[in-house]
Amino acid sequence: MTTTQGKEGARDQREMASPIIDLRQYTLYPGTRDGFIGLFDREFVETQEAVGTRVIGQFRDLGDPNRFVWMRGFADMPTREKALTAFYLESKAWKTHAEVARAQMIDSSDALLLRPAHAGSGFLLEPAARRPALDSTLPQGIVVATLYSLDAPPGRELLDFFGGTVIPELEAAGASMLGLLVTEHSPNNFPRLPLRERENVLISFSGFTDLAAYHQHMTALGRNPRWRGDIYPALIQKIQARPQILRLAPTSRSQLRA
Repeated sequence: MTTTQGKEGARDQREMASPIIDLRQYTLYPGTRDGFIGLFDREFVETQEAVGTRVIGQFRDLGDPNRFVWMRGFADMPTREKALTAFYLESKAWKTHAEVARAQMIDSSDALLLRPAHAGSGFLLEPAARRPALDSTLPQGIVVATLYSLDAPPGRELLDFFGGTVIPELEAAGASMLGLLVTEHSPNNFPRLPLRERENVLISFSGFTDLAAYHQHMTALGRNPRWRGDIYPALIQKIQARPQILRLAPTSRSQLRA
């Protein structure tokens, strides 16, 4: 998000990422995740971007050694349809490597179609041409995605509460806010890849220097009487269930990172 990301000089070189975003969680066979990530980062990044996709971030889920999480973006829904058609039905990269990729997946259907909750709440990224190389050192920071399930699309009251009350407390406890997304309810225009279409979610993304910093953040929230006694109970009343928290370690090529 524009108010908190990075130093001023670094921010000037970044650009707001795509307004249409796929968040995908893959369950892989035990022991295959590192190999899958190697294949993905080597063969499926530039080849997707060549047909109109923006690969935003790729992650190891620290809570599940068999889960790979990634996001890609598109300029709009028509671009999404064209890009996915071009990649999955026409590209040499997918035709060559699809069998190997599929053989490592138990499930690839956990996917949400999202958009920024409001102007300025999308991801600020370096230009795609500045993506780190495959042999780059793994980033030390982690990205935490918190998924809030809702019974309806979030209205202005919830978004104002989250932006004006929740986020300041998260930042005060050490979080660096990276983005705030909500469900995009356009029909799935590439039905070969299913989506969780009937759900409403609000997802916050925050960055931390390492896992210890995230634990310190959670401790600080727990010791904050205003958060514990007022803000968090009010937030829980506005959502359907306890939030799902994904602690995500970026791969060497992920552009979204802490």
